[in-house]
Amino acid sequence: MLGRSERESPAHATLAAELGGWSRLVEPDAPAATTLPTTPAGSQPGDLLGGGAGEPGGPPALELLDLGTNADTLATVASIAGLAAVVHLGHPEQPAPALEEALLAGDPSLMLTAAVPVRTQWVWAGRPGASGGAVVIDEAGLRDCRDVLRTLGVSPRLVPTRTPVAERAEIAGPDGSLVVERPRVPAGLVELAGSERLSDLPPVWYGLLESRAAWPRYAGPAQVWLAFGPYDDHRGSLQPTLAVIADAGIDLQHLRSHPSARGPHVFFTSFLCPRVEVLDTLGTDLDARGIAYRVLAVLPGEGFVPGPAALAPRWSGA
Repeated sequence: MLGRSERESPAHATLAAELGGWSRLVEPDAPAATTLPTTPAGSQPGDLLGGGAGEPGGPPALELLDLGTNADTLATVASIAGLAAVVHLGHPEQPAPALEEALLAGDPSLMLTAAVPVRTQWVWAGRPGASGGAVVIDEAGLRDCRDVLRTLGVSPRLVPTRTPVAERAEIAGPDGSLVVERPRVPAGLVELAGSERLSDLPPVWYGLLESRAAWPRYAGPAQVWLAFGPYDDHRGSLQPTLAVIADAGIDLQHLRSHPSARGPHVFFTSFLCPRVEVLDTLGTDLDARGIAYRVLAVLPGEGFVPGPAALAPRWSGA
């Protein structure tokens, strides 16, 4: 079985499951998932959009199980054998902080085991001639489209992701509009000028969340998310742990600290691990030194394109 949280886009989560081959985890008697339609060739703002369930442009035939809140999703995956979930990652090399924290606070068996990028399906649609009014959007849409909407000067009106699309259209009214996944646009709405900028958004990364007794055995390199707590509470206690990681030949791509209820801080890292044997040795060395740790993700692959958004720093004295 395969599910998602109530706050995640059902269309994008389903597409991620298809692209990653994760839909094999769906019950054998469930309908097969279908790849969501992409933007039709030559489509322009003002083209008619939408369709009913099972129709061209309509919602996907398969809806992943709605597992509730993010916390409920993690707890349910940990407690039900054979259940996995599709979750938004941030990026394999730069994890979303909220996901890192939720994983570390969740059941120790929880682990991400695969990742895929998904081309976004968001469009900005309204009734012909619509102008002004609120732009109704859900939590996943606002997460992905916030920056573009800001440049367009629109006023988003946030609704829960569970809100039916028909209800969203009523909230928008005759002068309002929707930002919604292309396959779920109601019949009769048209794509508005500026919507094409949503098509230029970078792909969004999703991962497969499972409950496992141990990290998977993988061939070749993999991106690993490792959380740890220094063995002692004193100034400089982080340095010995970083030395263990460096001695394993690992170059950290991501390092972040967070206050801990069981000490001053916990640390979240992400790094490319060339072989599973390197991770095995690192785990043995951390255990030998009494350093608490958890592997939160093992994502096979390397060179995850597109990469995290790059920052152009301006240093003092430069």
